[in-house]
Amino acid sequence: MFGLAKRSPSNMTVIRERQVEDDRMRDVELLLESLFLREEVTLRLVLDCLYDVGSMNLVNQRVKSRPLNRIMKAIARFSKPAFRPLMMRWSRKNCPHLIAEYLHSQVRFRPKDIVLPEVVDSTFTSKVR
Repeated sequence: MFGLAKRSPSNMTVIRERQVEDDRMRDVELLLESLFLREEVTLRLVLDCLYDVGSMNLVNQRVKSRPLNRIMKAIARFSKPAFRPLMMRWSRKNCPHLIAEYLHSQVRFRPKDIVLPEVVDSTFTSKVR
């Protein structure tokens, strides 16, 4: 038979802590979903601002001709109502999960790689001169 790991009290504690952590992060995601549903007007205003800034920056980056640049900015302003329902649907569906994952990464403490400083040999530098 395969070697099964024994369930020690420390393993059980780790498993329990992970379950609690998963449950709490699921709660955070549900709270964020609720927030996005309740604050629909705020979400719409935020998305409108992001659309305005992003469309202007995209047009400025891609279109160098000044007259054409102005025309493209006008087209971007007029196309905002067409994109608003798509932005709202995508945001309601994806943002709570993305924000919860980001917040979870901020409170997760993992050991960092240790970077040792480079040691300069003073005898070598004095010989080079």
